[in-house]
Amino acid sequence: MTRTAAFAIRPAAPGDAIALPDVERSAASLFGAIPALAWLASGDVCNIETHAACIAQGTCWVGVDAKGGIAGFLSARPTGDSLHIIELSVRQDAQGHGLGRRLLHAAMQWARHAPQAAGRLTLTTFRDVPWNAPFYRKMGFEVMDRPSPELARMLEEEEAHGFPPGSRCAMQWRAGDEKTVRNS
Repeated sequence: MTRTAAFAIRPAAPGDAIALPDVERSAASLFGAIPALAWLASGDVCNIETHAACIAQGTCWVGVDAKGGIAGFLSARPTGDSLHIIELSVRQDAQGHGLGRRLLHAAMQWARHAPQAAGRLTLTTFRDVPWNAPFYRKMGFEVMDRPSPELARMLEEEEAHGFPPGSRCAMQWRAGDEKTVRNS
């Protein structure tokens, strides 16, 4: 377990899955301030079963506050030759303390050492929302000009679900990229 500030980062346990949708709802409430995306503030979140599957695979991490409450999480799944981040969320009252960055570092460590991930993380995210693509760029991710067929399909599905056309992008991170040491 890694301790930094008031949070401990640990692999999620099976009983944690039930708390993760509420954390995601809290984080999603920030979209209410973006008119074109305000509908996301009350939209669907990942279900408990999705989180439970990630937990069973050992690809879900939680940030726990001093009282033992889950303040943030990262759920991912191995996909092809990478670990695909399904969701990274930090409860609104816990944001701004580096918890998202520390959760992402846990996934990076896993990807570095897991043969099935080949030192690579992928995700889809909003291009221009400050806590989306700009955050991931600071963490060493790059926009994929030519996403894999699977990531391209995910982007198409996101548009079909209501995301504005062209607002989303696929990104990847590879172990060994010197930008991964940034903590800003």
